[in-house]
Amino acid sequence: MTTPDNKPPASQPPVPAVKDRIYRSPMGLAGGVLLLAVVAWLGFDALVSGHGRTPWLALATMILAVPLVIAFTLRPAVFASEERLRIRNPFRVITVPWGEIEALRSSLTNEVRTTSGATYQLWAVPVSLRARKKAERRTASAARRAAGGGLGSGLGARGLGYGGVTARGADTGPTRAEGDKAMDDLRDLLDRCGKEESAQGATTIRWAYEVAAPVLAGAVLLAVLLATGG
Repeated sequence: MTTPDNKPPASQPPVPAVKDRIYRSPMGLAGGVLLLAVVAWLGFDALVSGHGRTPWLALATMILAVPLVIAFTLRPAVFASEERLRIRNPFRVITVPWGEIEALRSSLTNEVRTTSGATYQLWAVPVSLRARKKAERRTASAARRAAGGGLGSGLGARGLGYGGVTARGADTGPTRAEGDKAMDDLRDLLDRCGKEESAQGATTIRWAYEVAAPVLAGAVLLAVLLATGG
C-alpha cells in the first residue's frame, strides 16, 4: 500500500527558453522588398518577351541580383540572448559570447569590438545621422520647455503631458534614434551578462555559402554570356 510519504515528487513544468531579442532594419526590409519586386518585374518581362540572348542575360542577371539584394537588405539581423550575440551579416554569421566583447561602438557605423581586437559591423543596426539629429532636436526642445517652467500650470496642472515633459514638468528622458536605442539595449545586456559563466567562450564565424554560391553562379553565367556575345 502506497502512503502519501511514498508518493513520487510531482514533476516540475519545464522552464520556457528565453527567446532572443531580434534587431532588424525596417528601412532595409522595405527597400529589399521593393528592389525584389522591381527585379522580378523586369526580369520576367525580359524572359517572356525578350528575343535572342536577352532571356539568357535576364536569367543570369536575376541569379546574380536576387541573392545580393536579399543578402544586403532582408538577411541582416542581430540576435541577442543572455549568453551571446549572434550577428547575421550579408555573407557571414558571427557568434560572440558576451564575455568576449570588449565594447559596442557607435560612430558612422555600429560595431562590436572583441577582446582579441577584431571588429564586426552590425549591418542590421545602421546609424542614421538624420534620425540622430532629429532626436537631438526633440531632446533640446523638451529641455527648453522644461527649463521655461510654463507647464507647471495650464495643461500640466490638468494632468496632460506635452512633448517630452510630463504633467509634473519633469522630462521623461532624452529621445533616441532607433539605432541608438538598439545599441543601448545591447550595452545593457553586455553589462549584465558579460561576467556570467554561461556567457564565456570563443567567437565563431560561419560563411553564408547559401548566399555566395548563387551569386558566384550568376556572375559566372553572366560573364560567359557577355564574353561569347556577338
